Amino acid sequence: MPAGPAGKMVRMDIGWAIGLLAASYLVGSVPFAYLIAQARGVDIRAVGSGNVGATNVGRVLGAQWGVLTFVLDAAKGAVPVIGVPWLYLRGTGETAPAWLGMACGVAAVAGHVWPVWLGFRGGKGVATCAGMLLGVAPAAGIAGVAVWGLVFAVRRIVSLASIAAALAVALAAWLLYGRHEVWRPWTLSILGALVIWRHRSNIRRLLDGTEPRISATPRATRRP
Repeated sequence: MPAGPAGKMVRMDIGWAIGLLAASYLVGSVPFAYLIAQARGVDIRAVGSGNVGATNVGRVLGAQWGVLTFVLDAAKGAVPVIGVPWLYLRGTGETAPAWLGMACGVAAVAGHVWPVWLGFRGGKGVATCAGMLLGVAPAAGIAGVAVWGLVFAVRRIVSLASIAAALAVALAAWLLYGRHEVWRPWTLSILGALVIWRHRSNIRRLLDGTEPRISATPRATRRP
């Protein structure tokens, strides 16, 4: 049994924990970008950058659809983190282990990046990570949002802002929580590394000077 607050032992129901992790992955796998685009007669995987995410939806269909996609993708990260402890308590009568909510948030991010419904080819995880941060590290999340906004305002490049935000969240996590715990800073650092790795094609274009700036004009030509 894992240790809980004040050194108390927290009883863990393995079946419930596994079930909630699996459910969180499936929630994260819901491809809102794909579904929203399909409802408008577009396969988002075949236009723009081909990425199944909010930025590509915004470029192809318009900013309002990109914002809607971002909000829904963020909710996929927030709902497991916030809801899992409540569900675990209702189902088992016991307090959930401290790590379970964050683990389910990570599972949701994994679902977004590798969705079972789309052959394990999903988005880059920025929005879902942002939603997860609301529940597990809001102060680090605020730091990430601030850095994202600053970099985007200066350069107007979403990928660059997202990479900078991922680095800022990881750094903030160590500064804010590193003296008292390691599980939260390490988890957010690993997620930050995942987000940056998912942007590796963007990084190549940034280095080449060919990464596009944000545009409100829909496009239907896929970038090779």
